[in-house]
Amino acid sequence: MNASAIREDFPILNQTVNGHPLVYLDSAATSQKPKPVIDVLKRYYETDNSNVHRGVHTLGSRATEAYELAREKVAQFIHAPDAAQVVFTRGTTESINMVAYGYARPRLQPGDEIVLTAAEHHSNLIPWQQVAKATGATLRYIPLQPDGTITLEDAAATINAKTKLVAIAHISNVLGTIHPVAELAKLAHAVGAVIVVDGAQSVPHMPTDVQALDCDFLAFSGHKMCGPTGVGVLYGKRRWLDEMEPTYFGGEMIDVVELYDATWKDTPWKFEGGTPIIAGAIGLGAAVDYLTAIGMDAIRAHDQELTDYALERLRSVPDLTIYGPVEAQQRGGLVTFNLGDIHPHDVSTVLDAEGVAIRAGHHCAQPLMRFLNVPATARASFYLYNTRSDIDALVHALHSAKEFFQHATV
Repeated sequence: MNASAIREDFPILNQTVNGHPLVYLDSAATSQKPKPVIDVLKRYYETDNSNVHRGVHTLGSRATEAYELAREKVAQFIHAPDAAQVVFTRGTTESINMVAYGYARPRLQPGDEIVLTAAEHHSNLIPWQQVAKATGATLRYIPLQPDGTITLEDAAATINAKTKLVAIAHISNVLGTIHPVAELAKLAHAVGAVIVVDGAQSVPHMPTDVQALDCDFLAFSGHKMCGPTGVGVLYGKRRWLDEMEPTYFGGEMIDVVELYDATWKDTPWKFEGGTPIIAGAIGLGAAVDYLTAIGMDAIRAHDQELTDYALERLRSVPDLTIYGPVEAQQRGGLVTFNLGDIHPHDVSTVLDAEGVAIRAGHHCAQPLMRFLNVPATARASFYLYNTRSDIDALVHALHSAKEFFQHATV
């Protein structure tokens, strides 16, 4: 995989920021978009823009065909048995909320338990808090090890006959920890529970096979995998999707409407009420084509190589604390750190002055920040268009930041 050549597909990277070449290290927040995806969006709006599943005119037919073809592409990308198991949503957050409101709330009751970890993104925590409040169910947490990983022994001790649902990120957006989803699915299914997987950080970066993982639900976002913002996916096993009620109602998701009642279309269309995210879905299909052409195995290997190099180079920065697993094989393509007692926002500001874009804050994971005993952290995250020179620029900028604040405190 030639990352330098791939960079040429991303127009946004060919610019300077504050007088320096842009070094974009915030792909865990949102990835940049390649020209093939931008071109597909432009072509749709210029030639095919129309609503789907409604009009029988030429534009409507072309738009519907492209929209449903995108669903097929996504299904193949995650190895879903049937494209009808792919629901287009606004993103990971909406997908998880749909499971919380459409699946969990009607089923859970007092005495039932929902199993999580303290490392979850707020989008995979707050919906379950709300389910627990509404149903009387209880939240339980698999203990975290000091490096933020979990053990299967702890998971087995936490998941029990009362467990009805396990919700976990495949890859932590803060620590990069890769969780053993397939093994957790076995533990959940052994007690009759379902497992909901937050794939926001994993689906863009590694091969994903929902059948091998045996997950009941998988949620992910298009904007983290070279696709447009505002579109995401909820994958579900057909049984659960068929049994779930829609979470919002209106046009297009209906079958028959009477004055006092209505029936719904089949899965997945019953979940896509109103005008769906047409351009977003088509753009996501183009992103899937782009990533597939490069190869997800190659992208995963590139992530690991960059992460390993970053861990090695960052250890040369004095007073830098790195959080999460020490081995690149155990984590996704990101490194979270703090530089001495300098606030991460200040570190990010100085880095931005040198054209290096990183994320700083609590990363929508405040319970994990408390576990780490820090108010916030800085995070550098990598993708297919990053190179070793980007890591070198990060390290150079961190040395500059340390020198700047040393002089600032004198």
